[in-house]
Amino acid sequence: MKLTNTLLSCVRAFMLLVAILFPWNQVLAQPGGAGGWNMGPGMMGYWGMGWFGMIFMIVFWVLLIVGLVFLVKWLIQTTSSGKTDGRMGSSAIEILKERYARGEIDQAEFEVKKKDLLE
Repeated sequence: MKLTNTLLSCVRAFMLLVAILFPWNQVLAQPGGAGGWNMGPGMMGYWGMGWFGMIFMIVFWVLLIVGLVFLVKWLIQTTSSGKTDGRMGSSAIEILKERYARGEIDQAEFEVKKKDLLE
């Protein structure tokens, strides 16, 4: 019983808030003019969104742009993770051959390291 009274009080408070905040006088008494269709000024008549609409629009576009930035970042990371540059993609044998070609190691050391790598 107490829950029902509390719920009823909440509904009454909500209805009072709507009655106070909603522009009933503009909705019920729109001036006529657009060929008898009783349209007010503007595309939506007097049903404009006001400050809430402006804030909602800003939040919407910020979230959309941030979402697109994260999407592009994620796509770049996922597509570039499979690619490697020449140095990192080289196998150990290729690196060993490059070191031997540059003269960093001699032939004996090359053969020993090659044998270790192939085992």
